[in-house]
Amino acid sequence: MVEMSAQAQLRYRVGRTIGRVARRWRARLDARIAPFGLTESRWLVLLNLARYGDGVTQKELAARLAIEAPSLVRTLDWLEREGFVERRGVAHDRRSKNVHLTEKATPLVRRIEEVASKVRAEILDGIPEADLAICLSVLERAALNLAATPDTAAAAGPAKDRDDASRGHRAA
Repeated sequence: MVEMSAQAQLRYRVGRTIGRVARRWRARLDARIAPFGLTESRWLVLLNLARYGDGVTQKELAARLAIEAPSLVRTLDWLEREGFVERRGVAHDRRSKNVHLTEKATPLVRRIEEVASKVRAEILDGIPEADLAICLSVLERAALNLAATPDTAAAAGPAKDRDDASRGHRAA
């Protein structure tokens, strides 16, 4: 067993807990949204467009979601076939497409938001608002540290780590 200082143990536990909470939060949300016929990648696209504005290019949307364009294209193909989004050409760039939510998506996004709100309430039940504010402040500082010190693997390739505020967070 590797010996760690008290500070190293605390930091390890914080990292492990953040990962565990994020995985379990996402799993709970996915389980509740699954009856709508949506995978995480699909509901994330719909929520992102609803929360941060549609009419963005596929490239901009991929950046907001911090995913590769080919992955987004497959997701958009499915969402378009189901009638939840439509892609429209961009006047000044024939190669680009803007992504728009359809009217059919509106009630579905509302249901996803309701489920996400209930899951958040369940997970954060009993935690005082002041504690949540401190937690958020700490997590935002950690996110800034991550953005300021790129991962060596990410630094070698395209930037993967985007500001979460610009794309929304995965825990909806």
